[in-house]
Amino acid sequence: MKYLLGVVVAAFLFSYTLANAGQLGRLAKAQEKALDQVLAPDANKAKPVEPAPVVAPAAATEDAKAFEATKVEYTVGVDDILDINVLQPEKFITTVTVSPDGSITFPYIGNVQVKGMTLSSIQDEIQTRLGNGYMKYPVVSLSLRETRSKKFFVYGEVVKPGTYLLDDRTTILKAISMAGGFSKFGSSSRVKVLREKKDKPGYDTMKVNMSAVMQGSSTDDITITPGDIVVISEGVF
Repeated sequence: MKYLLGVVVAAFLFSYTLANAGQLGRLAKAQEKALDQVLAPDANKAKPVEPAPVVAPAAATEDAKAFEATKVEYTVGVDDILDINVLQPEKFITTVTVSPDGSITFPYIGNVQVKGMTLSSIQDEIQTRLGNGYMKYPVVSLSLRETRSKKFFVYGEVVKPGTYLLDDRTTILKAISMAGGFSKFGSSSRVKVLREKKDKPGYDTMKVNMSAVMQGSSTDDITITPGDIVVISEGVF
């Protein structure tokens, strides 16, 4: 009986020792993990989020480039109508039309050549000349009331061929529409633009793909410039 009791006690002590050993092992591992965190604090930090790459905007379309090209300061021509306002020392406003010789007539200073000048240049010219013995510290404001100098021409097989005033962003399609559209003999595949050469007599010729234009292609719809001639020929039947 004593022998059996001794065996039971020994087994109990052995089991207790193993349980304590397991707890001590787990405790040691927890302490080791805590020590690693202290020694290497950056290991548990969240990694910084890298910024998303900046995507460059898409290249400007030809249509946008053409629009930008039109944003040049206006130059005055024959038949343009101008409003000129003197703000001080005495206020008055006058409306003038550019004559065929490219000049206007203004009180006190007489004729002023304005053809080919910008609005700001004409304003400065009038203001300077008024200040030379006519007025003390004049202030002048000038604006374009109506543009009549910028013209283009539509000839050939359209309903109303002739001369037309040029608006901002007038294209081939708009020009043909202003002329009433194609006549019954006009061919959309035989459209061209004649443009004066800059440095010598004659014209540069540009064929227009009207089929693509009428299907919505803005890059094929040429922008009209002053003096352009749009020619629509008969179709081949």
